[in-house]
Amino acid sequence: MMTFQLFDNEEAKQYEFHIEDTIPRIEYIKAQESIYLTHTEVPRGLEGKGYGSALVKQTLEDVEKKDLTLIPLCPFVALFIKRNPYWKKLVLKGVTIT
Repeated sequence: MMTFQLFDNEEAKQYEFHIEDTIPRIEYIKAQESIYLTHTEVPRGLEGKGYGSALVKQTLEDVEKKDLTLIPLCPFVALFIKRNPYWKKLVLKGVTIT
């Protein structure tokens, strides 16, 4: 899996990669010790090349490092977790990933 530097842009409330002149991103809402990942967006020219999955993986690594409870509202993030069950440990108890 590809690796880029992950930026937590707290002002814009999103995790970002800076790739050339584009910014793939995951928008979030932080509330106390929880983080809601609400939307993932990869610019058209980068779609289908693994950037979204790499962004989700690095975001989840940061969520784990910060010991936050995850509520994945974004369908792309939920699908990534479903395909990579290791990350279910971060998800709020009672939230089902389908």
